[in-house]
Amino acid sequence: MSSARVPVLVVGGGPVGLSTALFLTRHGIAPTLVERRDSTSWLPRAPGIQARTLEIFAAAGLEREIRALEMGDSHPYFEGGILRTPTLAEIGTAEVVESPSLDGAEISPQRVMGCGQDRYERVLAEHARAGGATLEFGTKLVSFTAGEDGVIAELESVADGTRRTIEADYLVAADGASSFVRRTLGIPQEGRGTVFHALSIYFRAPRLESVMHDRKFILCYATKGPTVMTLSRLHGCDPWAGAALYDPAEESPADFTEERCVQVVRDAAGVPDLEVEIVGTVPWEGAQRVATTFRSGRVLLAGDAAHVHPPAGGFGANTGIHDAHNLAWKLAAVLRGWGGDRLLDSYDAERRPLGTAMADQALLRNRIRHGHASAADRARMVDDIIVTLGYRYSSSPAIAVEDDDAPVLTPRLELTGQPGTRAPHVWLRRDGKRVSTVELFFGSYVLLAGPDGEKWHDAATVVATGTAVPLRSFRIGRELVEDEGADWAKAYGVAPDGAVLVRPDGFVAWRTTEAGHDPKATLHTLLESLV
Repeated sequence: MSSARVPVLVVGGGPVGLSTALFLTRHGIAPTLVERRDSTSWLPRAPGIQARTLEIFAAAGLEREIRALEMGDSHPYFEGGILRTPTLAEIGTAEVVESPSLDGAEISPQRVMGCGQDRYERVLAEHARAGGATLEFGTKLVSFTAGEDGVIAELESVADGTRRTIEADYLVAADGASSFVRRTLGIPQEGRGTVFHALSIYFRAPRLESVMHDRKFILCYATKGPTVMTLSRLHGCDPWAGAALYDPAEESPADFTEERCVQVVRDAAGVPDLEVEIVGTVPWEGAQRVATTFRSGRVLLAGDAAHVHPPAGGFGANTGIHDAHNLAWKLAAVLRGWGGDRLLDSYDAERRPLGTAMADQALLRNRIRHGHASAADRARMVDDIIVTLGYRYSSSPAIAVEDDDAPVLTPRLELTGQPGTRAPHVWLRRDGKRVSTVELFFGSYVLLAGPDGEKWHDAATVVATGTAVPLRSFRIGRELVEDEGADWAKAYGVAPDGAVLVRPDGFVAWRTTEAGHDPKATLHTLLESLV
């Protein structure tokens, strides 16, 4: 028997699926999410939360709760970079392989932080439910058909095998690297393929901190033992998170017994009698694959279902959450009647080139860390902050692009108000309270007008009353006042009588440096063309 039709069915209850559900509720859409696991993750995977991701969580109203999950101050660990050492006991003379730039007070109001997804998934789930989303754990998708009018999906209870049918206007596949949805649709993938095999080892070792003399780092490669092991420091040490590399031609995950895992940790530590308790193990592969399309009619791919790459750089979960952020407002626009089908097309046009570029950067980092990089590889690598915050959408129907040939990732960070880039961070005052420009963008388009841009502000006020497209307008110097030392016009590349239109996801859609001849007509035509 069919259930009532739902607007969006989200498949996958990891960070990407939960973020998709949460962001949809923030845009007034109540989705249904299904996940075959019986709960949110119990493992501290994906522990690095980028500044851009925290900006998104802050805009969705979660900043305080997410920040409260941080164990102490994790920022010094990010500053420690990526290390390589024979054993962890010799970490005092470790080689610094990478020292990535990840944030900055002049770039973002947020700082990167360490927190395993076992903690932040619970917050995402709680707020998604509170917003009206239906979360069904212990439920898996077993089949679906997608047509012009919607999706019909068959769901099965993991506990007792009972099945039911559900109808949805759209289906979002956030079901991971081996995505059942993507495979069912027959969407090919492109890329290098499998690069290495690894087994995550979660363990407790109370003495390990003293062995390393509290050395701060993001990730450390211990290379002396028979098995290379990496150790993460971002989520804390209870349990520790390590990863052992192995050759599938010679061994398999089954060969990593509890005794073997204990020995891998001891070899990596360089302490033969180290007390080690194994908490759990998870096999996985480092691979580079990007789907040839992120959209197939009413089905859209997000996160690892759309793009996978080696974990070097920590781009995986963060990029997937950014996918969800980009997709949620566009789905909401279509479902609420003010966005057209071409707006959904812009999801693929924007996120797929970025997914490809990001996967390439992750592969470069993997080569560098394992000593296989050429000079050409190193020359193509850009800083982490460009990959996480400085990317741009250079070809999209939802942006009035100024330069169609601009690369997705630039050699240097360029956040100066160009359409297609994340709106620059500038400190302002609103009702006496300090607020960053990036905190203004969620739920609607926002027109920011300069101190002499009253014509743009007045035009936006009139246009907002005559269109279904949500639009708010602020004047710098009136509703918003520049904080001491701030220069909004310079940061956004406009004159005092210019204006900037920013999308609900915080990306610049259009800007003008002058007052214009007919601001009202310009804005009306612009909004129609973008949505």
